Amino acid sequence: MTVTVHQGDLPADLSFGSAVAIDTETMGLKPGRDRLCLIQLSAGDGNAHIVQLKAGQYDAPNLKKLLTDKNVTKIFHFGRFDIAALWAYLGVLTEPVYCTKIASRLARTFTQHHSLKTLCSDLLNVSLDKQQQTTDWGANELTPAQIQYAASDVLYLHKLRDALDVMLVREKRGALAQACFSFLPHRALLDISGWGEEDIFEH
Repeated sequence: MTVTVHQGDLPADLSFGSAVAIDTETMGLKPGRDRLCLIQLSAGDGNAHIVQLKAGQYDAPNLKKLLTDKNVTKIFHFGRFDIAALWAYLGVLTEPVYCTKIASRLARTFTQHHSLKTLCSDLLNVSLDKQQQTTDWGANELTPAQIQYAASDVLYLHKLRDALDVMLVREKRGALAQACFSFLPHRALLDISGWGEEDIFEH
């Protein structure tokens, strides 16, 4: 595995193919308050790229081009949060998207456990170390442990998508999942616009 850290943007000539796994690290769980610090990406080849964004430095034209490329599917786990953070700080609404958490909730109704750590364990027999999850992602210098943790959050998303797609087809919920993925960027916009907790679909 190779992990490459980039400052401020991706290289212009870097390609991730037709699908890229993406995760973000922020200073907290409220995109309007807690700034975006890292964006991790992987082509599913066992390698990861990490873009470190300093406060106020959100130009990143190459990254924005990738995020808005209609020919590249962006794979997230709990994409609702990441898409909102990307919109809040980069000003781009990324699509098309796939969310392994939504796929798991639709396909694995026999369980209430849909975390990335659980999915990696259950579907791939991979154990993730989450000890660095709540560290200071805004630090100027990332520790090796932080870099390793950040990379691990995107290394397995392609394989999880493949495994979950088989289950979605088996349970005849593939079309429903795709409809949810298509709506997900708009769900993130609702969060950013103040409808995070309110269910606008209820009576």
